[in-house]
Amino acid sequence: MHIPSLTRRDLARLLCGTALLPLVSGGSASAQGRRDTLVIGLDISDTVTFDPVRQAQYTPPLTLAACYDSLATFEPGDYVNPKPSLATRWVRRPGGDGWRFTLRDGVKFASGAAVTVEDVKFSFDRLINMREQTQVYIKSVDRVEVVDASTVDFVMNAPNAPILPILCNPGCSILEKAVLLRNGAVQGPEARDSDRATDWLNGNSAGTGPYRLMRWERGSQIMLQRNPHYWGPAPAFERVVIRHLSDSAAQLLALRRGDVHAAFNLIPEHVASLQGDGNVTITRLPSLDFVYMAVTQNPAANPALAKKEARQAIGYAIDYDGILGNLLGGAAVRPAHFLPIGVIGSTPEIARDIGFRQDLDRARRLLQAAGLPDGFEMEIAYGNAAVAGVSYQVLAQKVQADLGRVGIRVRLNPMDQVNLRTTYTTGRMQGGVLTFWNPPAVSNDLWASAVVERVARRVGWEVPPAMTQLVKQASEAQDVEQATALWTEWQRQVVDQANHVILFQPSYQIGVRRSLGDFPLTAAGWQLNLGKVRPA
Repeated sequence: MHIPSLTRRDLARLLCGTALLPLVSGGSASAQGRRDTLVIGLDISDTVTFDPVRQAQYTPPLTLAACYDSLATFEPGDYVNPKPSLATRWVRRPGGDGWRFTLRDGVKFASGAAVTVEDVKFSFDRLINMREQTQVYIKSVDRVEVVDASTVDFVMNAPNAPILPILCNPGCSILEKAVLLRNGAVQGPEARDSDRATDWLNGNSAGTGPYRLMRWERGSQIMLQRNPHYWGPAPAFERVVIRHLSDSAAQLLALRRGDVHAAFNLIPEHVASLQGDGNVTITRLPSLDFVYMAVTQNPAANPALAKKEARQAIGYAIDYDGILGNLLGGAAVRPAHFLPIGVIGSTPEIARDIGFRQDLDRARRLLQAAGLPDGFEMEIAYGNAAVAGVSYQVLAQKVQADLGRVGIRVRLNPMDQVNLRTTYTTGRMQGGVLTFWNPPAVSNDLWASAVVERVARRVGWEVPPAMTQLVKQASEAQDVEQATALWTEWQRQVVDQANHVILFQPSYQIGVRRSLGDFPLTAAGWQLNLGKVRPA
């Protein structure tokens, strides 16, 4: 399927003539005319579930973090020190083999039922036994034990593993046991094959967050309702509507007309066009997300890519400065590998020292060394969606042009987001895949373990045991200087392996109507604290 690129003329035409969908079924009132409803424009084409245990996409954590609470959380701007949420304190378990959490008193679920230690145990039993990707995040947790009516223990199989920041992610949410069991949930070892609660969770929620999920219309909108039993300050809005607007031009028009309060996927050209607009401001925040190209080394998919030198040639052929400057308007940086700049072991200086950079002569020499002096052909697949204000299609066309300069001939393969995800995660990619990583939680171990475990399998890389041991050693290092040195060495080795080419780490640039006051963006993995958005 070929999707033509948008010219400036196309964009201008869209701005003048795009017809917007109604906010909700049967209504078309503007966001500005309904002060009890917060309306957000966002590309939600990647949303496939609202079951916290099964979540592994980019945009759903925004909704999940509004509907559920974890034991701990992060406050915007501080991604090092977890803060209390459903747990008020935590200490080392006696013997040092885990952590003991004390639950907050008086918390209720959206149903009105009180949160108990049994709900906490149930939530983690289900998470562990479902054996989804979220279980990998907490692989260091062996089990959860009830101590008394207000205390639970997390018994660890790796006591020094960095579990506290990981528990902040929405995948570790606490769900209401009784409601989930009534709707097909399974807590025991048979959960992987027998649990049937996901369908119910896709249209409802069973959490303690400031909002509860009322309806999800795939490819259209998500509707949230204020939780009357929320334990924290009541959210300012009775309802939240997240409208699926996949096109930046449509989001810009909706924002200008007041049909949405905030637009999340504006391209740099549209961000610039809002300068001086008295009704709109641009809210910015450096993210911990990154966009990258995974490259297979499976010889059955592409014999050329089985050669490391050919994959390295890709890394040295790409014009990263052009992507950051021209496509993103400078609103991004670029780490060396799967550790975003700002965490331990990842700085701009380290990225410049060991990361890929454009060097066309070096790329050509590497192709010679691979026995491919005339280059080779490969496929790049990508989703029909946008990320960080740029469409994957435009990004793919840029990479295609760059690789063509050294004789690497690229076929573009646009796909539905869900199909792309399946193709990538099952290892059926035929060449490169453009995709993203956003943190389910802020932990170097999560990023690095993803590379040497599941992401390695997707690209056909058999990881040496020494590499896995390096990740474990770095993750458990207690001295910051030692950890920095270990993480730097890990990045050096995975850059050399050349299965993952990091393209950029974006800054959020969100268009926000001035009718809003507080709009607390966060890089913790869920973009925005919806419950704390306030009108001006």
